[in-house]
Amino acid sequence: MAVTGQRVQVWIKGAGEPSWAEPGESVQEVALRLAPGKARDAVVARRNGTLVDLKAPVGEGGEIELLDAQSPAGLDVVRHSTAHLMAQALQRLMPGTRLAIGPTIEDGFYYDVAPPRPLSPDDLPAIEAEMRRIVAEDLPVEREEWPREEALRFFRERGDAYKVEILEELVDQPKVSLYKQGEFIDLCRGPHVPSTGHLGHFKLLHLAGAYWRGDSRRDMLTRIYGTAFASDEALAEHLRMLEEAARRDHRRLGRELGLFLFADEGPGFPFWLPAGVIVRNALVEFSRAEQQRRGYLEVSTPLVLRDSLWRRSGHYDHYRENMYFTEIEGESFAIKPMNCPGAFLIYASEVRSYRDLPLRLMEFGLVHRHELSGVLNGLKRVRAFTQDDAHLFLRPDQITQEVVGVLELIEHIYGTFGFAYRIELSTRPDNAMGPEELWDQATAALREALDQSGRPYQVHEGEGAFYGPKIDFHVRDSLNRSWQCGTIQLDFMNPERFDLTYVGQDGQKHRPVVIHRALFGSLERFLAVLIEHYAGALPLWLSPVQVRVIPVADRHAPRAGEVAGRLVAAGLRAEVDAREEKLGYKIRDAQVRKVPYMVVIGDKEVQSGLVAVRHRSEGDLGSMGLEELERRLVEEAAARR
Repeated sequence: MAVTGQRVQVWIKGAGEPSWAEPGESVQEVALRLAPGKARDAVVARRNGTLVDLKAPVGEGGEIELLDAQSPAGLDVVRHSTAHLMAQALQRLMPGTRLAIGPTIEDGFYYDVAPPRPLSPDDLPAIEAEMRRIVAEDLPVEREEWPREEALRFFRERGDAYKVEILEELVDQPKVSLYKQGEFIDLCRGPHVPSTGHLGHFKLLHLAGAYWRGDSRRDMLTRIYGTAFASDEALAEHLRMLEEAARRDHRRLGRELGLFLFADEGPGFPFWLPAGVIVRNALVEFSRAEQQRRGYLEVSTPLVLRDSLWRRSGHYDHYRENMYFTEIEGESFAIKPMNCPGAFLIYASEVRSYRDLPLRLMEFGLVHRHELSGVLNGLKRVRAFTQDDAHLFLRPDQITQEVVGVLELIEHIYGTFGFAYRIELSTRPDNAMGPEELWDQATAALREALDQSGRPYQVHEGEGAFYGPKIDFHVRDSLNRSWQCGTIQLDFMNPERFDLTYVGQDGQKHRPVVIHRALFGSLERFLAVLIEHYAGALPLWLSPVQVRVIPVADRHAPRAGEVAGRLVAAGLRAEVDAREEKLGYKIRDAQVRKVPYMVVIGDKEVQSGLVAVRHRSEGDLGSMGLEELERRLVEEAAARR
């Protein structure tokens, strides 16, 4: 990097030739001189690839990238700064409010707080109004570095126990950063916008309870959720999307369509109603058939197993806080949180040859995991769910071809539902089991398979499972929301722990490799996503009732029964609405219930032998012969359109 005397060379990315600056000059000062147009819109910058405040010095110089609120990094900084803005407004309105943490999340932010009195949704407009007053004040946002001990004294004197606890854990950091805007000061790494005047396009959304550090034994805090955008137009569009999401909420639709329910007697444990069981079974049958075509064998493993098994698998050390335990005849057992160890025992139950591999064992296994009550969310976060697991036992030379095969299967499954998706490769986490060289080997194998498939993917360093790297699949629904569903995990560790072997071509014992794989992830979560994706109007092949036959009057009921019986015999789910209600009411009720097709039978239909057909969204389709209707519906259901 070129340096002459005290000056350093700097250049603004995308804005002409390099220039010179004093090391003490701020990024913003240099940017205003070299690229005033970009500088006026910027909210944060990257200095040699590192995100910094605009007020940060240029230091040793180098490349400066200016980021506005439209950029992903810039918008994230705007949201983080808006969280501080909200906290400042709350402390002005309610002195004595203690602050915990206030991170950004997808599409917004939250702040966990301990106010002097309980908050209600009625408080949010007043907090928003104070936030707008602070924006109008255009307070400079200043970063300061303090000795950790000085920061500890400051927050102790203020009674901010949560900030004190955070600081007490930073024993290896002699200095910490704080951010000030007016009278407000907060512990934070930053970066932030230059002043509160750069904010303004925000909305506080709702309140929730949250335990400090996610620990049910700690303080219950109030979590205030909000969102912020680069413009009022973007904010308005997001709020419109939230309204649409509320209309599609699977919890409401699940009740209205009679799919499932939850009861106080089993918090987090769904009860499946007859219509919901039909949809679940349709999903299972679809997945089962597709897997069987590809050489998978179905197994079923016990719900309760000795806890010595879970110690052996590593789950006890890495996952026991999420497990349920019980005792049988004085011995400790665990209710399975995952299906994997059961599949390992099946593999180990007999001698395997290299000719037997790959061995693909699939299971629709019910698992139980302890989730805090505050995070339960309909079918998306439950304590009991069915995983569509598979465990593929293979030779090391088969890894790439098997991962590619799973990628093709997942593409077919998601394509059936019209889902676009993105792929993430997650690497070795801090709590990883086993030697690093095995992790490197496993990660390289997944990379090779992804590269060979030609599918784009992102890398998330340190986010793998404790026993191996993984590929996650995030589907995008009709509201452009992303949901993590399928996964592929490569495991070299458990074959060692369970002493899994196969006899090779050389007559010697060798270790297999295991691929853990899920397509839907869990039936419950995937069904929740489907309900919201389709706004409850499931495609014909998934709909609990596919055809409702509606007699106009009692005298038409016998013919309606014949029509329904013919459709049922053809493998369709048809029912007769013989209630003593008006025709218009019956049609509206079928549409509310999201029934795909309605068949109306009146005098004309009885005399002609034809049927009058309506579609829930297309309306009147006219009259047609029963054979034509049967053929049309059977073909549509079989094609899974």
